[in-house]
Amino acid sequence: MGTAVVLAVVALRLIVPLFIPRFPVPAIIASLVLDAVDQTVFQQVPGLDIDGYQQYDKALDVYYLAIAYLSTLQNWSDPFAFGIARFLFYYRLIGVVLFEFSDARWLLLVFPNTFEYFFIAYEVVRTHWSPTRMRRRLLLALAVGIWVIIKLPQEWWLHIAELDVTDELKTKVFGVALTDGWGTAVTNRLWVIGLVIVLAVVLVVLARIGLRRLPSGDWPFGFDVSQRTRGGNVDQVPPTVRARQNAFVRGPLLEKIILVSMILIVFSQILPGVNATRTQIVVTVAILIVANSVVSHWLAGRGAQWSSTLAQFVAVSAINAGVVAALVVLPTPGGASVTPIPALFFLLLLSLIVTLYDRYRMLRILRERKPFPIWVLRRRAGRALRVSAARNSSE
Repeated sequence: MGTAVVLAVVALRLIVPLFIPRFPVPAIIASLVLDAVDQTVFQQVPGLDIDGYQQYDKALDVYYLAIAYLSTLQNWSDPFAFGIARFLFYYRLIGVVLFEFSDARWLLLVFPNTFEYFFIAYEVVRTHWSPTRMRRRLLLALAVGIWVIIKLPQEWWLHIAELDVTDELKTKVFGVALTDGWGTAVTNRLWVIGLVIVLAVVLVVLARIGLRRLPSGDWPFGFDVSQRTRGGNVDQVPPTVRARQNAFVRGPLLEKIILVSMILIVFSQILPGVNATRTQIVVTVAILIVANSVVSHWLAGRGAQWSSTLAQFVAVSAINAGVVAALVVLPTPGGASVTPIPALFFLLLLSLIVTLYDRYRMLRILRERKPFPIWVLRRRAGRALRVSAARNSSE
């Protein structure tokens, strides 16, 4: 039973974040809830060893936060807001990687997960309003406020004080022992439930008053961002542009290598059968991503395009599987052996990150493509007239 529970929870934590790019608010909140309750669920399973929970938890946190970050490539039109999100995401990712190898919990306080709540706040605004209404000063204030007021106390509570919300509620609020059930806890102090109901009513009233004071929306309220994301379809990107953007000697290549390497390094700490060092993981990731970029560049130059994200993911997985097969035949970097299950998981995870990065970045490029400034058009027109006049005079 314990194995079935673990597999079910892990499956949910892997599948639910895949809805973040289209349904950001409900999907990331669902991921947040799963992150909050999974330890409690595991504690209810008799004999289940959860000593390595922190490493497991941080790895799956990184997974859904990475998908949230990649979705900003497609969905966020404000480059300043995107820049803040990118910094906050990578700042937290660095902290998680350092924590995985040092087990120093204070690192999670120094590198707080501000990105998550900043992402949620921005997407909540976007459910009904255009977030471009928020000026740079407001965006910075929002990020700093979440960092200082919300995340620092929360990270201290979780990782320095190592307090559990349910345990504190039972012992401090309801005044019962940890072994007592929630029915005993509630009946012990019924006034707590009454207070919670009163607070809930007050919050609802305040929320209704606050909603009335909000400015009129820019579009109907909704969680599906596919209709509000400017940028069109990847198929609208000309083949020549796709070929240039898939070129393997570019800055995005380095970001993909860094991003995927850090994610796989974190997951290597929790997956059984992984005997590769950090250097071997980074070298292997670099080989896979460079090979993938070369093949994608070649295909894009010949007009190839994928009809959907799933089709592109399958194609990228096939390319990477071919490279992995070659690595199995040839000596692997540093002499590491390939274990089937972790190798398959790493291949699929790498393919997913690369697919989302390439596809969403292409949509961002399409969205940001601007017409030539008028002075450029005038200069080109003047040059064309001079060439035409010179040809006519020579004739």
